[in-house]
Amino acid sequence: MLQPFLNPGIIEAGCDEAGRGCLCGPVSCAAVILPPDFECPELNDSKQLSEKKRAALRPYIEEHALAWAVVMVEADEIDRINILQASITGMHRALDVLSIRPEHILVDGNRFRKYNDIPHTTVVKGDATYMSIAAASILAKTHRDELMERLAEEYPEYGWAVNKGYPTKAHRAAIAQYGPTPHHRLTFRLT
Repeated sequence: MLQPFLNPGIIEAGCDEAGRGCLCGPVSCAAVILPPDFECPELNDSKQLSEKKRAALRPYIEEHALAWAVVMVEADEIDRINILQASITGMHRALDVLSIRPEHILVDGNRFRKYNDIPHTTVVKGDATYMSIAAASILAKTHRDELMERLAEEYPEYGWAVNKGYPTKAHRAAIAQYGPTPHHRLTFRLT
């Protein structure tokens, strides 16, 4: 069972990303502020849920969250600043566009850069610990998967509708055969 808050009684935003280990496409970063009475027993780390379950939870989260935002950091920026910095930058940008200013930030993982004057806590496996981080992980993943499915229509030979840009054997073979697209991360080992 996920915990609702680290600090009950204050406005807490959960942050997570999706697509960090992909060979192409953006890293998708989300921030979510849930209401104090939020309930959703099915909520879990997006990696523990089926695609169908994530798709069902997304509209529920978007409708019931006090505020949420998803921001994409594109491959060329990832190549310029590296994937860790791109993930942190994307989470900062998601926090920037929230309609409510959080009083505390919960971040999945163990690395984050101070955001304005708002205190933060990093939590390893935070997406399997706190509801707001789990909600952010689901929004980041579903928004990114949707984008990769659209890009797959332009570049069907890479199998993105299925692999979503992750480094599968078939994806690496397609890169070897057809070369990288403008969406590939050129600083990553592609083949």
